[in-house]
Amino acid sequence: MKKITSSRVRCLQQYGAGASMNTGTSLPYPVKRLVGMKDVSKEAKVRLSFLDFAKSHPVTVTCRRFGISRSTYYRWKKRFDPRNLATLENKSKRPKNVRRPRWSVDLIEGVRALREEFPAWGKAKLVVLLRQRGFEVSESTVGRILGYLKRRGVVREPVRKVKARNSPRKRVYATRKPPDYEVKEPGDLVQIDTLDIRPEPGCVRKQFSAGDVVSKWAFADVRSAATSSLAKEFLEELIRASPFKVRGVQVDGGSEFYGDFEEACKELGIRLFTLPPRSPKLNGVVERLNRTFREEFWACYDGGLTLDEMRPALKRWTSEVYNQIRPHQNLGYMTPARYLETLGIGRCVA
Repeated sequence: MKKITSSRVRCLQQYGAGASMNTGTSLPYPVKRLVGMKDVSKEAKVRLSFLDFAKSHPVTVTCRRFGISRSTYYRWKKRFDPRNLATLENKSKRPKNVRRPRWSVDLIEGVRALREEFPAWGKAKLVVLLRQRGFEVSESTVGRILGYLKRRGVVREPVRKVKARNSPRKRVYATRKPPDYEVKEPGDLVQIDTLDIRPEPGCVRKQFSAGDVVSKWAFADVRSAATSSLAKEFLEELIRASPFKVRGVQVDGGSEFYGDFEEACKELGIRLFTLPPRSPKLNGVVERLNRTFREEFWACYDGGLTLDEMRPALKRWTSEVYNQIRPHQNLGYMTPARYLETLGIGRCVA
């Protein structure tokens, strides 16, 4: 019987009796030489190090040292080929069966045509128009088709050419909107703001924009400057074009909303509210409307640069596209015209 020495007792106490010994696999070169190899990943070097450690230590000690299970150790040992270190790299986790797109050619062409017609509209708005044309399609599918078309270079994002002007000033005369003023019906509060239009260097135009808080109905016009007299003319055109009675108007601290504009509001019996300094968020409806004009109309506008050409083009797009075709998310993807019809106000034509 073999004599058990004191060192053997300490070894059994430390590692446990019956620990299996790994004969290991002869490596073609030391592990330390792999540090400078660029074609071996960090994970592969770690796996190679615990396989090399297991050559002279029990499997239990190896697993305990590297924090791995025995099954993991045996799986990597079985995969390892000393002549091919790529066997220690991570395998691809890509599914064997990948879902293939089932888009029809007609659907792709429909998405492409709508995207070219309305390049700034997202998938949520495009899916409404596609369903109106008879396509049974989800919003996520439209998003994937748009991504597919962008990767192929078929459609491109519109280039933003203009910036919004945001320089509110302190007002002296107009009143703030009182907390008890309720906005329930179209016309209770119409927000008005101006927008800088710079179609080319040295050419500056001023756009007047108006948006109803309830129905999101919009009206816009372009002028050569932003003065109080021109703001008064815009207000009169707004009242004539509006399908509802305008009872309240909210503006920022621009100088164009002093003088003639305020006098016109008094004469017409329209309540005029002004914003606190540096508070454009309180005019959120018209601010968002200005962004729509920048991204969806002016970024795609390729007409003439005279006022006689720009004004009818803007009014026609606002009346025919924004008010009657473009779905509005805040209205449950109804158009402003359709929303006004549900209220019994009738079809709006600007």
